[in-house]
Amino acid sequence: MKLKHSTKLILLTLLLLLNVGCDQVSKHIIRNKISEYEYLTIIKDRFTLTKVENTGAFLSLGDQMPYIFRLIILSGLPVLFLSYGIYFLFSKRNLQTSVQIALCFLIGGGIGNLYDRIVHGSVTDFMHMNFYFFETGIFNFADISIMIGVGILLIQSIKAKTNQPVKAVHESE
Repeated sequence: MKLKHSTKLILLTLLLLLNVGCDQVSKHIIRNKISEYEYLTIIKDRFTLTKVENTGAFLSLGDQMPYIFRLIILSGLPVLFLSYGIYFLFSKRNLQTSVQIALCFLIGGGIGNLYDRIVHGSVTDFMHMNFYFFETGIFNFADISIMIGVGILLIQSIKAKTNQPVKAVHESE
């Protein structure tokens, strides 16, 4: 049983590091190969690369806040939440595997963006999709990791709700 738990911890650590690594490698390439606001078409005008340095949060929310507030809200709080997330992930032995995988994606994405914010002062975003009926903001691989983690947790939650037994309601006569 101990070997199984150790193997699982190693695999979770690798998944977490893979999320951070893919994000950081992609951002490093973009920072060094694409100029700010340069527009590269990958798939016609449906998928493009545009380098943007985001000093705010999701979709640049908070980028106009004073520096000290951005430091506290966009760096300090995430450090606390991510630290707790790592503790929770590795200390709770009874978590379902799907929840552990979701947490690896959430934490990995969070670490990737937090690292950028601390080291570079902003988060490098560069991907954009436009499919007429659906258009995204500019995002990065850390954002994709976070969305995958949220998606897994959402699916897990829906599955848990549908697997609960239905309680019979007795009518009194």
